[in-house]
Parts: sequence; C-alpha cells; structure tokens
Amino acid sequence: MADPRIIDVTLDERTIIWRSADIEQERRIAIFDLIEDNLFRPERDYGDGYAGPYRIVLSVQEGRLGLDIKREDDSLLETLILGLARFRRPIKDYFAICDSYFHAIRHSTPAQIETIDMARRGIHDDAARLLIERLEGKVHIDFATARRLFTLICVLHIKA
Repeated sequence: MADPRIIDVTLDERTIIWRSADIEQERRIAIFDLIEDNLFRPERDYGDGYAGPYRIVLSVQEGRLGLDIKREDDSLLETLILGLARFRRPIKDYFAICDSYFHAIRHSTPAQIETIDMARRGIHDDAARLLIERLEGKVHIDFATARRLFTLICVLHIKA
C-alpha cells in the first residue's frame, strides 16, 4: 500500500558549520512540521513496488543538493542531485530577511514585524515554487512540503 510521505529527515551535519539559536529553532520547527504533514512521492518506479514511507537525508556536495531517498528500513532507494545555482539568490535573500525579522521581533513594533514577515513569506513561497519546479519529474511534493524543505536547504548553507 502506498504511503507517500517522509517519516524522517536528516541534515548532513558536516555541511553545517554554525547556526544561531534562531536558525536552530527554524530547523526544529521545519523538521517537526515536515514529519507531521507532507506529501513526498518519488516518480521513479522501484522494482519491488515500494511506495513509501521515506526517510531522507539532505546534504550539500560541491555546490549541489544531495537528496538521499531511503526506505523505512533505512536502505537507500536513490540519490538525487540538484544544482543549486538557481537557489543562490533566494537563499541569500531569505537569510537577509530572516536577520531583519529576528531583529525586528526583539526591537520593532507589531506593524513593522508584520511587514517584514510578509516579505519573508513571499521569498519563501517563491523558493518553494522553484523547488517544486526543480523536482518535477523526479519527486512530487506539495507546496507545504516544498516550503519546509527550502528552510532545511537554507540551514545547510549557513556558514560561520
């Protein structure tokens, strides 16, 4: 029986040099929300008909996103490699707006925070649509899953 969802996600910690408490909280929330509600359906036909659930491992290797897709028993089904060139600008913009947002929640008015949060959501939404497009023909994901995966991709790009 098909179960097209992610039940576990791991980030390659070797990729991550440093992250602030705010970013660590974003990572925890993204993973929790992703596990609770997601749609993840690889489009490749696995010979034995395996159709989920999945464990995934995200990493950055030589400037590309590595996405290991594993069975529930942790055996590897396939590894997808995506170029990240088209994500560089959204990642940079997302980090900049997140810095503004985290500063604003400590020092700004509710109206200022709302304005920054709307801009942050806009960047995040655009990047989620880009991720859906880049995974087309490889893995079918819904919009909410794409948003959470983009957050985790950003965490992988944090440098000291």
